[in-house]
This record gives sequence, structure tokens and C-alpha cells, in this order.
Amino acid sequence: MELGLDRLTVTVQGRDLVRELSLDVPSGGIVGLVGPNGSGKSTALRCVYRALRPSGGTVRLDGTDLSTLGLRTGARSVAALTQESTTDLDFTVEEIVALGRTPHQKGDRALGPRERDLCRNAMERMDVAHLADRGVLSLSGGERQRVLMARCLVQEPRVLVLDEPTNHLDVRHQIGLLSLIREAGVTVLLVLHDLNLAAAACDRIGVLHEGSLVTVGTPGEILEPGLVREVFGVEATVVPHPHTGDPQLLYSLAPSKGPT
Repeated sequence: MELGLDRLTVTVQGRDLVRELSLDVPSGGIVGLVGPNGSGKSTALRCVYRALRPSGGTVRLDGTDLSTLGLRTGARSVAALTQESTTDLDFTVEEIVALGRTPHQKGDRALGPRERDLCRNAMERMDVAHLADRGVLSLSGGERQRVLMARCLVQEPRVLVLDEPTNHLDVRHQIGLLSLIREAGVTVLLVLHDLNLAAAACDRIGVLHEGSLVTVGTPGEILEPGLVREVFGVEATVVPHPHTGDPQLLYSLAPSKGPT
């Protein structure tokens, strides 16, 4: 399923948080949004998973205006892992993951054998099957993040929207999650702060600054010292990863000023 943002604009109290953002994510492609804090990345994603109504522009799924689809219909196509994905109720891990089937369920019908298999497989893929009977409030931040990602997988989306999906995860689970995303075969739009992870995970990267799209291209085209200096205000040396060839950034700390 193709995802398109067409001149997307979000204005709050007279300030443009996102300004005429146009971006295409081809079917099965992985596109990342990067940029400094406050550049509009998460705001743009909220429009895609319908937590926020844009002030202008359109989000399209295979050319269809997302706003014309019912919420349940949209949820069958788009699953989201957000920075605000929390719960105050101590459901078990198994119950949280099963909620991913809600858009596909009618009434209070119990999960069938196929759906129970989906839940079990998703928990195994996210390394949380051993936590199935634990209350979600007893989990660490990283464990909870993996549970919520399993819920997204159970939803069987055609588009995944992920806002900082590697938050709270240790290195092993960061790599595992990004590998899973690449293998999933669905359309992915995600926000990452770690530029090296973005280079490894994404087919294309869009750079946002002050609500506007600065540039978009492959990691090799985008991650170069001049742009990193201009947008992020840091000095970086770009080297190829010794195994994958992906660009990797080595940052230089600004020299400290001596006493005056």
C-alpha cells in the first residue's frame, strides 16, 4: 500500500508546526523522518495515524484520502507505535497484544485459532512470549515497547507508523526490531533520532527542519557532513559500515572553551 503526504500542514496558535510537507512512501518501502527536536516529525506522524487533524493538505492511502475512511477501516490498514503509547490499566501482556485484533473483530467475538496463533507468533518475534501472563505495568520501558510493537504486528497492517520505535530498547532489541521492520514487507514511515540507525533501516530519509522538508533521498545522499552541520549543528565524519556499506556518522565534540 502506498502512503502519500500531499502538502500536509499543521498550524497551532498561528504557528506552522508542519509546513506543506509532501512525501511519498512506496508500497513496501521504508522512509524515515529525521531532524532536530521540534522540527515537526512526530506532528506529521500524528496526522497519519489520525491522532491529529491537519490544517491543510491530505494523507492518502493508495490514492484515497484517509479522512474519507471510517476509523475502523483506516485501522485495518494503518498501525501505529507512538511515543504516547501508555496504559493505566494492568492488562496482561497477552491481553494487550490481542487488542491489535480489535479493528478486525465484530462485537465481543472471541479470538479464533488463527488469531491466537497471530498473537503467539508476534509475542515470540518481539521476545515477550515469556511475559504473556505478566501485568503490563510491571514491565520495564523496553519490555513494554516490545509488547506494543507485538500488538501492531497482530493488527496485520499494510502501513506501519513508528515514532521512535527503538526508545528504551537495549542494543540487541534495537537491531532485532529494525531487522523485523525490514523483513515485514509492509509500508513503513518512522521517526528516528539516531542517524546511524536511520541509515541502516531506511530506504530513503526525509530531513525536517522548523516544520519544512529540507531534502529527501537515500541515506548515502542525505547523510553528509554539510547537511548534518547545517540542520543539526554538529560536526560529523561519514564512513562506510565495514559490512553493509551504509553510511555511519562519527561525531566530533565541539572544543571546550578555556577559562576567561
